[in-house]
Formats: sequence, C-alpha cells, structure tokens
Amino acid sequence: MKHFMWKYIYGLISLTVVTILISSKFANENREIEVAYGWSKTSVNAVIFRQNSLVTHEGYQYIAYYDSTGYVNLGKRKTGSVKWDIHKTQYDGNVLDAHNTISIMLDGDGYLHMSWDHHGHKLNYSRSLKPGSLEMGPKSGMTGKMERNVTYPQFYKLSNGDLLFVYRDGSSGNGNIVLNQYDLKKKKWQQLHKNLIDGEGKRNAYWQNYLDKNDVLHMSWVWRETGDVATNHDMCYARSLDGGKTWQKSDDQVYSIPVNAKNAEYAMKIPQKSDLINQTSMTADDNSNPYIATYYQGERDLAPHVYIIFHNGMVWDQLRVGQRTMNFDLSGGGTRSIPISRPVVLHTSKSGVSKLHVIYREEEYDDKACMKTLELENTRDWKTTLLTDTGLDRWEPSFDTELWKKKGILNLYIQKVGQGSGEKAVQMPPTMIRILEIDGL
Repeated sequence: MKHFMWKYIYGLISLTVVTILISSKFANENREIEVAYGWSKTSVNAVIFRQNSLVTHEGYQYIAYYDSTGYVNLGKRKTGSVKWDIHKTQYDGNVLDAHNTISIMLDGDGYLHMSWDHHGHKLNYSRSLKPGSLEMGPKSGMTGKMERNVTYPQFYKLSNGDLLFVYRDGSSGNGNIVLNQYDLKKKKWQQLHKNLIDGEGKRNAYWQNYLDKNDVLHMSWVWRETGDVATNHDMCYARSLDGGKTWQKSDDQVYSIPVNAKNAEYAMKIPQKSDLINQTSMTADDNSNPYIATYYQGERDLAPHVYIIFHNGMVWDQLRVGQRTMNFDLSGGGTRSIPISRPVVLHTSKSGVSKLHVIYREEEYDDKACMKTLELENTRDWKTTLLTDTGLDRWEPSFDTELWKKKGILNLYIQKVGQGSGEKAVQMPPTMIRILEIDGL
C-alpha cells in the first residue's frame, strides 16, 4: 500500500512539473480568437458529439452556439480574420439539457444546414435562405420518416457536396440509427436507412463517425443495455465506400442491414462496468485504416485510461494513451460530470512520419485542454502539450472538420462550461467562446 501511495504522489508531482514546462511553451505558438459570450451553466455548447460546432467553406468559417438566453447564434468570419459577423436566430433550445446541441454543415452550394435542440424530440431542421447567409429559413422536415424521436443529430459532407445526416431514433438502451442523404442536384433529402444499427428493442448503439479524405465513411460504436452508462460494452465497427448506402466490415465482408449485436464486427471486447465511455471520435490514415478514441478501465489499470483502438490493415489492436492516476466511477443516467473529457483523435503524415494526436480535458492537468502526440513508429512515448493556460471545467473538444480535412489546419472550439450530473446546471456566468488555432501539427 505504501509503495502504491508513493507511486501515486510521484505521478502527481511529475504531472505538475510537466504542466508548468509545457504551459509556458504553448502561449507563443498558437492563437486564440474571441467570438462572443455563450451559455455556460451546462456543457451543451461544448460536448464532443457536435457535428459540427465549426465549419469552413470557401474561405469563410461558420460557428453555432447558444447565447446566455438560450437562443441559437450563428457567426461567420473570413479565414484569418479576428472579426466575426454574429446573428441571433429566431430559434432557441433547452440549454439545461446538454444533449440538446446545435449541429451545422454547409452543402456544396454554400447553403447552411442546421439541426438543434433534441433529446427524444421532433426533428428541428432549417436551411439558410441563401448561400453564405446566416439568416435561417423556417423549420421543415427532411424525409417525413422517423422524425418524431430524434437525438444526436450530426451532419457529414461528401466530396461531391452532398450531405449525410445521422441521428438516433429511440432512447438510451432502446434505439436505432437513422441515416439520411441530401442530394445537392435535386435539393432534396432521402432516407438511406431507417434502421442502420438495430438495438432490437434491447439496447442501443452509441456511435462516432469519420468521413475520411477518400470518402470512406467509418462508424464505430459501443452497445448500451440500459439507461445506465455503466452498461456500455464492446467496440464495434463498420464502413461504407459509397456514401452510406452499403456497409462492410474491415475484411470487406458485406453487412446485412440492419447491423445488430449478432452480426456486428467487434474491434475490441470490453465488458460492462469497465467505465467505458460512449460517443467519442474517430479518424483514419491515408490508407483509410481507422483509429477509434475512447476511454475505459482495463483489467490491469488502476484508473480509467484513454485508449486508441485501431486497425493496422490486418488486425485490430490498441494503444494506451499516457498514464492516469485519478480514479472515478462511470455510472448513472443522463449527462455526467466527469474529471476527464471524451477524447478527439487526429492522424497526420508528413515527411514519412505518421503521428496520432489525442486531445482531451484532464482534471490531473487542472482541467486544461491537453494534447498527447505519438509517432506511430515509436509506440512507447507520448508527448504531452497543454493547449490552454487556464482550466475549462467540463469542456469537451470539437473542431472544424472541413478545415482539417482540406488543409490539415486544426481549429478548436474552446469555452469554459460547467455541468452537473444528471442534467443539472451549475451557477456560472456566460463565458467567452474562443477559437484556438493550433499551428504545426
């Protein structure tokens, strides 16, 4: 016991020293752009499953957030500018529930598509009145099918300018995944799958997608048996080579749709009550090999750790990201207040060197945003960089996916937000929203 305690104390001292050294280095390298003050009493503006909080299209970056009164605000700036054009829309949302996020994307013609305020509600969807505009049109449906019980709306943009829209129909522990496609030429939505991943009335899939540079759509998910997050288990995988129409496993075996617990490909078997988190992130390398970020507590771990589950072109494997000492119990229903955020994973390849970058908030680093970087040819040493000088409370990372895919430039949505467990708000005044432009990845 004494030996363990000394290891714990030494680990904390080491983390503190690393934090001091890295914080001073960070300030001179990256730029923070102020946007406006936003709602902060819950984490609804700053959860990882927003697709997207930021989007760049033809030289302009767009942002969406809830203001202090709960109204949806949209912003736009020219690339490189520090000046934002902010527009308060006619739409509001239940900001007391962190599930009820705003998701945006621009189609190939420059129209802004937005979906917001869902936790088992009728679809809220609107499109801008004209290309490049922040003025949104009236609410409308998409297909008129499976639009009465929507949660976790997410947009993805194909290289031809079409859009995909993914959401859950149903509830925690009992839901299915719906996939729609927006045809740019026809200016019309169609339903590709009314039940892509089937919970069979017994469970539901909590997923994360990644649309890579090769237009391969990756999807991974954990199963949850009930409304209790402690019943999360396993990590599954599927991919589509034709914009979501058909799906296959990593060995090219074609799926029979819907995918369910029996026919799914299991990238990693993880038992229930392993502190396995849901709804994280994915990326892929230049050859479309997938990397899935998550956290859970392995059999030999003394605390939950961030892991990367990946396919190397032949088999599934995993990497543990750094070393954590702070334990916690991941259980209960609703949004949880957790000392570590869900992680974002990115892949870079320059001059023949491939790297993974994992970004998350960590209470062991005083709730600052940190980035762990690993050269894939060296699977031992993760380099730690602190991305913020101050703590962000219960922030989770989201970023401009389109800017990253097209130019390899990382812009993070940054905002200090609070969150109580079980959809409880905390007392916190509106906080400044910033864009962190990270240089040199």
